[in-house]
Amino acid sequence: MTDPTGMPADLRMAFEAYEAAIMADDLDALDAAFAPGPDTLRGDGSGLLVGHDAISAFRGARGGVPARAIERIEHRPLGDDAALVVSVSRYLGGGTGLQSQLWQRLDGVWRITAAHVTPRAQALDRSVWRTVGDPLWQGAWEGPLAGLTVAVKDVFAIKGYRIGAGNPAFLDSARPEATTAPAVADLLRAGASLRGIARTDEFAYSIAGDNPHYGTPPNGALPGALPGGSSSGPSSAVATGQAAIGLATDTAGSIRVPASYQGLWGLRTTHGLVPRQGMLPLAQSFDTVGWIARDGDTLQRVADWCLSYDGSESTERVYGASGEDLPWRFRVPAEIVDAAEPDTRRAFDAVVARLAQHGADVEPIAIGPLDDYLAPFRVVQAAEAWRNNGDWVRAHPDAVGPAVAQRFRDAAKVTAEDETAARRELGRLRERLRDLVGDAALLLPTVPGPAPLRTRSGAHVDAVRLATLRMTAPAAIGGLPAATVPLLTVPSTLGPAPVGVCAVSREGTDIALVRLARRIHSTLSDPGDLA
Repeated sequence: MTDPTGMPADLRMAFEAYEAAIMADDLDALDAAFAPGPDTLRGDGSGLLVGHDAISAFRGARGGVPARAIERIEHRPLGDDAALVVSVSRYLGGGTGLQSQLWQRLDGVWRITAAHVTPRAQALDRSVWRTVGDPLWQGAWEGPLAGLTVAVKDVFAIKGYRIGAGNPAFLDSARPEATTAPAVADLLRAGASLRGIARTDEFAYSIAGDNPHYGTPPNGALPGALPGGSSSGPSSAVATGQAAIGLATDTAGSIRVPASYQGLWGLRTTHGLVPRQGMLPLAQSFDTVGWIARDGDTLQRVADWCLSYDGSESTERVYGASGEDLPWRFRVPAEIVDAAEPDTRRAFDAVVARLAQHGADVEPIAIGPLDDYLAPFRVVQAAEAWRNNGDWVRAHPDAVGPAVAQRFRDAAKVTAEDETAARRELGRLRERLRDLVGDAALLLPTVPGPAPLRTRSGAHVDAVRLATLRMTAPAAIGGLPAATVPLLTVPSTLGPAPVGVCAVSREGTDIALVRLARRIHSTLSDPGDLA
């Protein structure tokens, strides 16, 4: 290691102690190495963390760093009690990284007050991608989506590849697909190229975004937080700039939740509008195909093509009611707003107030207790999930992660009588919801609040899951299109966090709904005022 000439001995000792703590993943020592208080900074390619508490929370979620050795240190004094230390690390597994740290002597102790980390280049993030190329599959050379790349959730058939469903044992037992799913082929014909097959939560039976087999994809908007699922891989790929479009599915929120958690646009399409051939089902009564993008223009281009006569060879009802704009009229379900966290409610109320100032007709409404929606939804979802996957799960009892395994055990207990009664209740609720969107769109917070920390307990994550499903299930029950827009910013332990606003319209108005979502976003042109 190059001798850092002129580096004070006590600073050198503090630096070496920090490196030792990094290698040991000694969280207490790492916390002590960073200056306390709200002004301490740490940044990397994923974003900026502000404040000691946010940095500590991120570090607890990181799980240590690969083995490395410091091979060079450069020291520049900035005063008697301040110094810039830049070091080069070489990883035992190959590659180098760069760390830049501002050290200050506070009360006689050297501590880091600002740090920036440039990690080694990563050829493949296995938590995001199952397989990836540049591209993996070239689309048409010309078309309305030419130049865009697609991350395809690992539940869609791609000719020559197996469907993995987020589970390595399932992947091993699957056969290569003979054809490509129409939802994938439509994008390729428009000129988009397949960037890769992206991870999903196991069997798409989760909305947290974690995967016990491949790791949890990063949250591109809030480092250290869960990415949201089950379309976790496509969402992270889009949020981190590795793909322009995420092709995903939404049963109970699997597009809307990760889009909200990562500050993205997402569209759950009308149930049955985009055929599901070549898609591994979870619960056919609610499964839909949809897309995720970083901006409304891209989402509009995708929807215009994939839901049009020219673009889709498979969509059963194209354009239809989407040819005309939806009215500038919104109904706000009080029960869903009340289910959101206080900071989300305050930010959402600001959105509603500003829309009213811009001439929108906004009407608060009551839709009834949310558990009245969630209970029958979960029964039917579970019954169908077990019919679709129960035989495989029973034959591979130790192959599924604990959380999803428990959901399948619960699903196996649903009786035919339970399912019949739940379907009867869902039919009543569906008609009620469709009446509400006949001449207006529902407007609501997409999720209760910001993405949970990756380190939160399973019980906490499950509680957030249930609170979220209470808000997302009504659109799924109605079979209605739902678009989420990144409009809210709320405080979190990790810093300012995105939360989406969701608009839900009548069936078949998907393209018009995206136009309405873009109008909302344009009207609220300064989202910072909504924080």
